[in-house]
Amino acid sequence: MSESSTVERYRSRLENATKYSEIWEVVKDTVDFTLHKYRRGMMLFLDDLPIQLGAYHPLGTNNIVLNRKLVQIVEDGIKSKHVVNALIYNLLLHEYLHALGGFSELKVRQMVYKIAKKCFGENHITALIGEKSPWVLLKGISLEKVNTPKQVMKIVKDFEKTDKYVV
Repeated sequence: MSESSTVERYRSRLENATKYSEIWEVVKDTVDFTLHKYRRGMMLFLDDLPIQLGAYHPLGTNNIVLNRKLVQIVEDGIKSKHVVNALIYNLLLHEYLHALGGFSELKVRQMVYKIAKKCFGENHITALIGEKSPWVLLKGISLEKVNTPKQVMKIVKDFEKTDKYVV
């Protein structure tokens, strides 16, 4: 498969994703494609975190906690599913790389950019977010939702299809 068709395939899958699980499949596939690594059994939780924190992976768990409030602010401010999917992709990719183990924060940031650039192309929004940080999207967006009441943490059902990597 040519590099341009690989890029187009990943772009199409991400742009057409309508659920967290579909974005997650793109994350896992791009990591497998670039690093030849994967980890199964991950779970996603949505929580209202401080705006400075996009997501986190608690060490020793199969969990990723995504900042629901940050995603909502970008969704409301930009109103582009394409950009929101790119944001979610970057946040999940970052935490997935931590979950794979042994990577410093600086190394993970570099790897996110490298993977996004290789799989989506240098000029794609995923590469821009990977290079600059997710907070580049907040420029010019109202942050009025930052101080809204915290909701209960929510698990995303059917997040990962575990049968894909069964041995």
